Amino acid sequence: MRIVNIHEAKTHLSKLIEQVQKGEEFLIAKAGKPVAKLVPYKPEKPRKLGGYEDQVEIPEDFDDTPEEIIKLFEG
Repeated sequence: MRIVNIHEAKTHLSKLIEQVQKGEEFLIAKAGKPVAKLVPYKPEKPRKLGGYEDQVEIPEDFDDTPEEIIKLFEG
């Protein structure tokens, strides 16, 4: 992995991005110490909703909270 300083990264950002699109990775350094990593973007797969069907049971009286408890939360 190649290390580039901030000045070089700013000057040649377009070229670095072209190389990143080809799979290369770069460390961007400030005063010789790495501070950032330039890597190809990999979009996350959309999360599937649900998944707990038939695994969780909500009781019929779920919403039947006593008034005194509601008052403790709502004031």
